[in-house]
Amino acid sequence: MMTDPIADMLTRMRNALVARHERVQMPASRIKREIARVLQDEGYIHDFRLEQTGHPQGLLDITLKYDATHTSVIQGLKKISTPGKRHYVSCKQMPKVLDGAGIAIISTSRGILTDQQCITDNVGGEVLCFVW
Repeated sequence: MMTDPIADMLTRMRNALVARHERVQMPASRIKREIARVLQDEGYIHDFRLEQTGHPQGLLDITLKYDATHTSVIQGLKKISTPGKRHYVSCKQMPKVLDGAGIAIISTSRGILTDQQCITDNVGGEVLCFVW
């Protein structure tokens, strides 16, 4: 049993980026699909898809993105909220990641959003992770 599936997702992605893999696979869940959707919308990954294989919930297959010099587009991933210590913020307390060079992924009542979308929609929520 996994206690923190989001931390597992970020660790798998971080390890694949260090090893310069083209793709990374992990057990799928709704929240992982939504985080992958945000990463794709923000241009941090090429694509993601759900594969229905031997796993009960399926596998999430993420295609990572590199620039022309084979440097990863994602320079860092940091988990903020943990099962033992949740980190909630209001719209006015929204964190800035590297003065706007990165994004914060927030779980809100309107779904998984970036920090900028939360400010635009005037909603707060749980800060899941930082990506830069």
